[in-house]
Amino acid sequence: MEYNPEDIKKLIKPVLEKEAEVVYGTRINRLPNLSGEERKPQFLLHYLGNRFLSLLTSILYGQWITDMETCYKLFPKKVLSNIPLNSRGFEFEPEITAKLLKQNYKIMEIPIKTNPRDMKEGKKLRTFRDGVKALYTLFLYRF
Repeated sequence: MEYNPEDIKKLIKPVLEKEAEVVYGTRINRLPNLSGEERKPQFLLHYLGNRFLSLLTSILYGQWITDMETCYKLFPKKVLSNIPLNSRGFEFEPEITAKLLKQNYKIMEIPIKTNPRDMKEGKKLRTFRDGVKALYTLFLYRF
């Protein structure tokens, strides 16, 4: 329950109101919470890594993104029929984002809340290994 299922309603609303076709839930459209979860080195490293990858995505693809690595992504079914997906791990996040942006979809971001987990609670992200894969994927689909 890292992500709040109630936030899905927030993501659906702009689609139903025809304000957006693609909506991401942003967890980090803010500064790090150094008095909360990001005071631990693991979470601060994840926060900074995500900010870096999101900034790089923004530079490479020309649209400001604050949380490319979010799990909450909403996009039309037709997108999946037009985009071949190759990822089998955390590189899915940069792959789908890169391919959406290359097809000129604008991504609307909606703030969501999360309850971050650590490795003991089931978090699978390996910061450096998965970060390198994400970097490679962003450049792979850009050029």
